[in-house]
Amino acid sequence: MSRDIAAAVLSQSGNNPAPYADNKPLDVKTLQLADPKPGEVLVRIDAAGICHSDLSVINGDRPRPMPMALGHEAAGTVLALGDPDTRDLAVGDRVVLVFLPSCGQCVQCQSGEGYLCPNGAAANGKGELMHGGSRLSCNGETVHHHLGVSAFATQAVVDRRSLVKIPGDIPPETAALFGCAVLTGVGAVMNTAAVRPGESVLIYGLGGVGLAALLGALAAGAQPVYAVDPSPEKRALALELGAAAAVAPGDEAAFTGTDVVIETVGKAVVLATAYRAARRGGRIVTVGLPNPSENLEINALSLVADGKVLMGSYMGSSIPSRDIPRYIALWRAGRLPVEKLLTSVGPLDEINEAMDKLAAGKAVRQVIVPAW
Repeated sequence: MSRDIAAAVLSQSGNNPAPYADNKPLDVKTLQLADPKPGEVLVRIDAAGICHSDLSVINGDRPRPMPMALGHEAAGTVLALGDPDTRDLAVGDRVVLVFLPSCGQCVQCQSGEGYLCPNGAAANGKGELMHGGSRLSCNGETVHHHLGVSAFATQAVVDRRSLVKIPGDIPPETAALFGCAVLTGVGAVMNTAAVRPGESVLIYGLGGVGLAALLGALAAGAQPVYAVDPSPEKRALALELGAAAAVAPGDEAAFTGTDVVIETVGKAVVLATAYRAARRGGRIVTVGLPNPSENLEINALSLVADGKVLMGSYMGSSIPSRDIPRYIALWRAGRLPVEKLLTSVGPLDEINEAMDKLAAGKAVRQVIVPAW
């Protein structure tokens, strides 16, 4: 059995010049969505955040199989279970979707590093679900899943391990942000860098992930927290959220020598700058996703002579079933006001215009409501 849904579909990657509002690389189409298999869940998408990882597929920085229904940061409501014997989830439950399922069987999963699950990564790379294949099609042609989610749609079928149950009273537009921006940014601070109270933190890039990292650093007790971004509006928001200072790139010399530096831009040259900004013995965490062709150049001797630690952080080194409830608890306590990252809410048919705003750096987190 299958049902018709509306979804934003990308037909080609890397050959999509802006403005996207004119060229419309994302086409809102009617797709056929198959029923969930055992171990899978049918979800109504209530809200979906627009992330730079979506834009990276459009512009070719993250090559993926085409055609693909994009979107990976979302909140929704369970409509059906592929396995009727599922005991920990029920129809009507509210959920946050996450962009990497973990198999639970590999070395990484069994070591508590499910965010590095090679089986989940392989499925994502092929545009498939963990049980193999796609549940999406358009007039008989396969349409691939984006990061196991494909959230720019009215409904989605996802692996059970791609969602976390949440309380029903959280606004969907806020809940969606926990699936990527918060999971990645706050996780980079609390899990990967393990920031301690009183440590200084410098953050490069103030998109959704960078500003979430700023909130996470403040919640962890970091002081002072500095930020670097070319956008005056984003710098002003960083100050409003509690940054001690926020400056344009090139003006951060006074803040070098910090304990922890978080790079969220996704450019090798920015990561090299972030590396130099850390103090001797400092920790540098990178969460940005640069084009695969970029290489990092740093002074190799400094790794030893300066005792610096350079760490990659995928999905904030998070265990979603553990960390999303933790971050929601901090949000309830007023220590993670992630709703302040929300720039706008709009309908699915304005998805290309939203991508233009993201590419121009004019938005922090825009949210699409597919049923608008």
